[in-house]
Amino acid sequence: MRIGFGYDVHRLVPGRRCVLCGVEIPSELGLLGHSDADAAAHALIDALLGAAALGDIGRLYPDTDEAYKDVDSMVLLRDTVARVRAAGYEIGNADITIVAQAPRIAPYVEDMRRCLAENMGVDVSRVSVKGKTEEGLGFTGTKQGIAVHAAALIQES
Repeated sequence: MRIGFGYDVHRLVPGRRCVLCGVEIPSELGLLGHSDADAAAHALIDALLGAAALGDIGRLYPDTDEAYKDVDSMVLLRDTVARVRAAGYEIGNADITIVAQAPRIAPYVEDMRRCLAENMGVDVSRVSVKGKTEEGLGFTGTKQGIAVHAAALIQES
């Protein structure tokens, strides 16, 4: 068994969609980034890549490559899972914590879990998504951005 940890952060800005774990969340502010800026998917991708020692999201899907401009991060997640499996591993489970004062995450958690599970080809029971606030502290607490922590467990096939 191997474990990986991922982290990502994106700034909240007007005029962008707010997509987390492949689910669009209604919000006046969205996440700024080269792709769809799905910070949760990006943290999970880094956790999976780290567990398999396959590099990181910036190296495999660089924001300098126009091929990834506005790309759906579920496409990147599916490619990452294929790489992990090609390296001889299967996914055990994934645990994601989304740190955001706004928007509220709780109403979308089950949709997020289902979306991630479907795109990873695992049962939804292997995917956990949680939302946390920072009680008004820091950049997430003042609604300037969203941060995500992710852990993934993989095992040899």
